[in-house]
Formats: sequence, C-alpha cells, structure tokens
Amino acid sequence: MQQGTLMRKVKSKSWKKQRYFKLQEDCMTIWYQSKRTGKTESAFSISDVETVREGHQSEVLQSLAEEFPPERCFTIVFYGRRGNLDLIASSAEEAQCWVQGLRQLIEPRSFPLTSALVSCTWIRDWFQKADKNKDGRMNFKEVQRLLKMMNVDMNEDHALRLFQAADKSESGTLEGEEFVLFYKALTQREEVLSLFQDFSEDGKKLTLLELVDFLREEQLEVERTEELAMELIDKYEPSETARARHVLSADGFLMYLCSPEGSIFNPQHRALWQDMSQPLCHYFISSSHNTYLIEDQLRGQSSIEGYIRALKRGCRCLEVDCWDGPNGEPMVYHGHTFTSKIPFREVVSTLGKYAFKVGHPSLGAGCRGWPSAGGRGTRQTWLQFGAADPKVPTSPPPTPQELKHKILLKGKKIGRLEDTLDGPGDEVPDVSDDDNGAEAEEERRRAKVGGTQQCPALQKDRESLAQALSDCVVYCKNVSFRGFQEARSHSRPSEISSLAEAKARKLIRDAGNEFVRHNAWQLTRIYPSGMRTDSSNYNPQEMWNVGCQIVALNFQTAGTEMDLCDGLFSQNGRCGYVLKPHFMRDEETLFNPSDPSSREGPGPVTLTIQVISGQQLPKVANSKDGAVIDPLVRVEIHGVPADQAHQETKYIENNGFNPRWDEMLQFQLHVPELALVRFVVEDYDKTSRNDFVGQFTLAFANIKPGYRHIHLLSKDGISIPPSSLFVHIRITE
Repeated sequence: MQQGTLMRKVKSKSWKKQRYFKLQEDCMTIWYQSKRTGKTESAFSISDVETVREGHQSEVLQSLAEEFPPERCFTIVFYGRRGNLDLIASSAEEAQCWVQGLRQLIEPRSFPLTSALVSCTWIRDWFQKADKNKDGRMNFKEVQRLLKMMNVDMNEDHALRLFQAADKSESGTLEGEEFVLFYKALTQREEVLSLFQDFSEDGKKLTLLELVDFLREEQLEVERTEELAMELIDKYEPSETARARHVLSADGFLMYLCSPEGSIFNPQHRALWQDMSQPLCHYFISSSHNTYLIEDQLRGQSSIEGYIRALKRGCRCLEVDCWDGPNGEPMVYHGHTFTSKIPFREVVSTLGKYAFKVGHPSLGAGCRGWPSAGGRGTRQTWLQFGAADPKVPTSPPPTPQELKHKILLKGKKIGRLEDTLDGPGDEVPDVSDDDNGAEAEEERRRAKVGGTQQCPALQKDRESLAQALSDCVVYCKNVSFRGFQEARSHSRPSEISSLAEAKARKLIRDAGNEFVRHNAWQLTRIYPSGMRTDSSNYNPQEMWNVGCQIVALNFQTAGTEMDLCDGLFSQNGRCGYVLKPHFMRDEETLFNPSDPSSREGPGPVTLTIQVISGQQLPKVANSKDGAVIDPLVRVEIHGVPADQAHQETKYIENNGFNPRWDEMLQFQLHVPELALVRFVVEDYDKTSRNDFVGQFTLAFANIKPGYRHIHLLSKDGISIPPSSLFVHIRITE
C-alpha cells in the first residue's frame, strides 16, 4: 500500500480536486489532505469500508469515461448512508496498489469475533485510540480514558488492580503483550466460565464426552453429536496440545459460543435449505419500491447505487421508472417530481453486473411495464431472474428453480380481449384506510376506466405500449384487481395485481381468509402509499400474514420495517425467496391471520428467552465524550395479531461494556411459522425517548435453542463486531 499518494477526488464532472491520500501506521485509518493548502480534510477507518469497485462503476466516473480510462478509476463504498468516494489515480499501477491493498485490509472482517486476527485488530484499534501521546505505551490515566471510550464506568480501585496485574515489567505503563493481558482480564466472561465449569470435572477443560454432554443437554444437538464435538475442538481450540488430546479449554469454549455454530441463527438455514421447485406464488419475495431513489420521493437523488445496494441486500424485485429523455434516450426517475435522473442504459448495465451476484444464482420474479397515466413513461418492476425468455412456462406456473438466471417483466399485453378491459394501471396514491379524500376518489375514477368506458388518454396509453415490450411479458401479466370472486372467475395464475397498502389493509380486515387463498395461486404486489413522500415504510408483517408475495419497501429508509425484511430474507442462502408455510399454499385453506385457531397443525409453542449478558455494546451516535450507556434489551414478536408482543429487561446503569441482566422473558406463539423475533438494545433515558444501540431480527423458524450469542447490527443493518448479547433459548409445545 503506497502512502501519501496524490489522486483526484471526484464529486461531479466539473468538480475534480487533487488530494493526498495516506494510510496511517495503525493500518486502520486513511486520511486525505488538500494538495493546495496541505490541510487535512477528512479521515475514515478501514472498518467503515464495505467494498472497493474498480473502473467506471458510479454515475460520476461513468460521466468521465472519455476523459479517464477505467484502469485508473475506483470507488470506495462505505457502510450505511455515507456517500461513496470516487477516485482517479495517476496511473493504472497506482490504482491497483490501492484497490488490492484496501481489499486485503477489509477482507478479514468477514468473519467477526471468532477469528484471532479480528480480535487482535480490535485490541490494537483500542490501543491506538487510547495511546494519546503515541509513545507505544499506556499509563493509568490513558487506561481510564480507554475505559470511558469502551463504554465502561469502572471503579477506579478495581481498574488500578487490573492495570497493576498486567504491568509485569512494573514500569507503570502497559505495552505490547501487557496490554493484551489487561484486555483479557477486562473481558473475562464470568457467566461463560461458570457454564464451562458446570460441565467440566476439573474446571480447566472439557473432555470430548463432557462436550458431547453439553451439546446434547443444553444445545439440543441430537444428530452426529460426537462428530460435531470433534469438529468444534479442531476448529476453535487455540492450543495444539489440547487439540491433540481432544479436549476444549475455556478459551476454546468461548470461541465456539461466539462462532456461527454458537449463534442464535441456525447455521444450516444460512445456506439454501428450502424446496425451490414450488410455484412462484408459494414464496415470499424480497422486493423494493422505486429502487433508484436513495432519498425521499419528491426531490431525492436517483442513483444506480440504489440498485446495487438493493441487489447486494438480496432484493429480487426492482423498479425502473422510464421516461422520455433528451435525444430520445430514456431516463429513470420518479415521474412528475423533482427527483434527479439517471440514463436507462446505466441502470440496465448495473443490473447486468449485479443481478446474479448475491446468494442463490439469482432466483427471480417479474417486472411490470405499463404506460403511465400521462402516457409519457413506462414503469417496470423487475422480479429477478435473468433474460426474458419466451419459453418460460405459464401453465403450470414456473418455479424459482426453473427461472434461475432469468429476469421476468411484469407488464401489460397487447392484442387480447382481457388486456383491452384492463385499466391503465392501479398504482396511485392512497390517503387513508377508509378511502376518503380527493386522491382516493381519483383512484376509484381510474379503476372504472377500461370497463365499459373508453377515453382518448387510455387509447393513447395503449398505443404507446411497444409490441416488443409486450412480447417480453411471458409471465406476471399486469391486471387490475376487482375483487377475489372476479379474480377466481376470470384471472390466471400467470397474472398479477398491485395494491396500495391501504387497499391491502382493508382487504385483510374484511376478507382475510379469501386473501390468503388468493395468494395461494396468484401473485400480489403491495406498494407504499403515495403520501409517504419521506420514503417511510409500512409494516410488511401484516401483508406477509395473508401470503402477499411481493411486499415492496423503500430500502433506503432504516427502521423496524427494514429490520423485519432483512430478518425474514437472511435465511435460505439470502436468495431473496422464502417458502410460505404449508397452510398458506393451499387454495382451499381455512387459515385467517385474525383467527389463529384456523391454522392447521400443532398447537401454540412457548418461547422462553433468558437474557444473560451483553458484550462491548457500541455508544450512541453523537453522544458526548465520556458518556456511558444504560442498556436494556427489548424482545419483540412480530406475527399474526394474537402473537404481537414485546417485553424488556431492566436497564443496567453505566455499563455498555459487559452488562449483566439474567432476566427471563416468555412468549406464547400461536402461529410460529409466521413469527419474526427482533432483539433491540437501547440506551435508557428517563427524561426522553430511549436511544437505539443495536438490533438483530430473525424468523422464529431459524432460531437455534440453547446458549447462544446474538451478533448485533446497526440501524442500517451493518454488523458491529464484537457487540453481542448472550442468551439462553428454550422452545416448548
């Protein structure tokens, strides 16, 4: 990695400034300064970098393609909402040096907490932050400062005892291995050590048989337990001598509990584990709304970043709003608003690069293409699969397995009677659940168009639909929804309807069982109300409760709704498809989410969660220096109305480093197949709203019982190692 490299930082076609970039000695921080003034402008941590893209892979660099070759260009992509950093090196060799160097630095983070390398990096990072005078040693005053930084409000006498015990050289400072000793003493896990000693006869090691007992009795591992015990020792025991004797030390035991095998998320469900040969309508499908927007719906920025981020997050249904642009080139933006525009060709190019990179080789599902009300635009929803293929079967309906590596277009068809009877599209703003207001009246008026009435605008829309686009629609033909009876009598499984959230909510209330039956044989798409101009989201759970497959959310907006979406689709290889429960795939089902007793199958289950402890919880964003959080844990159940619940622990005062709760929470689940469990850590505040610290959400079906760690995520769904919760899970019928 070169240091003090002069490169161009680019923000637009006209804004190109030369800056010196340098990797700091800690190999964790990069700063850059102005060439002209020599003033340091900014710095960022390697831990903030998600990935590095080579070439013209941003709108800005694409606009400069004729001026600078791709070999000299690269983009640094940050986690969360921080903007990307577009750079142009002075040579291709220099660009490669930075690209490869950055990738080597960020790749070890892909295996959080359990890797010794990551642990060392974490310790070194704290040392660098606390070593204020940069002399490579840490005195007690610096240690006290470190404890505040690490969210610890420790008694001074106790801190001094730990410091003196680690100061083997008796120099009054800690350096190198001494700081590692101090850190290990600070992070001693008494609750884990106590559990270890419960199963260890001598209190120093677990023999193979003792480990097998623990796995069977506490972790409820019933298959190939002895083989699993051997694998865990070989994988997580740091001592070669212990490995040779087939025993597990306390350090190895902790490493196992912090590993993927010790996670609350069943590791077998991380991979593709569900049947992918069922009809498309039998799956929940990860779906986004107005994918090109990365801000609000009226004046926000349109960017190919929206597509890249959604696809990398496992999204399989994307939207592309195409409108006439200059010189006949189509542009993508939110029509009739002030959002910025991006060329359609850039969107298609981006989809070609990223559509099938994530999870299962891009299982997909459809697109919609229909003329807008004004006849100037064509909106398309892409349900990921590959290239439009006339050979895709429509009867029986295709399966995700058959549609691998294809892209389906959801749209209208030309030349058939039922297309003539369809309206110009049913996606218009809703203002309320009871359909009051001018916009709702406009929706009703538009729904009538195309029945027995004809109008010039409709004829113009029909004429503007290109035959070539119509021919691409071989599945997911768009039709207006006119009731469940009408659909049952006149619609086909190859057709799809779109409903605004308020309309869907009303159908759930009035005809829950009919809605579930409808979704057992035909696709339904739900989209946000037009009143959500701030890109907020509705609750997707109530839509999943009736089996709606394509529940489109604003991926750019963090919050509980996106946590639920990420939680549901984090399973099954993150392919973006989750098989619906068996009682939601039967066209004659009696299930109604408002009546849990209508569910076929065993009775309710009881979920018991002992919240034991937390480890190295992050500070609240923008908190004051020296502030230490007062953490509490809330567990939320999201599912059918009867299962909706939440409970929380007491708060622990002034300890975000190793808080201990030891509290029991219990929930009864009537329809566990639809339940999502969300763990939330908050900083308690008695005078105002609690502050968010971290969360983790998963489907109940993916929970692994026993003693488990929960590795927390940020508000944007980003891993924040080594922050975690330690819990004990029991599930009983």
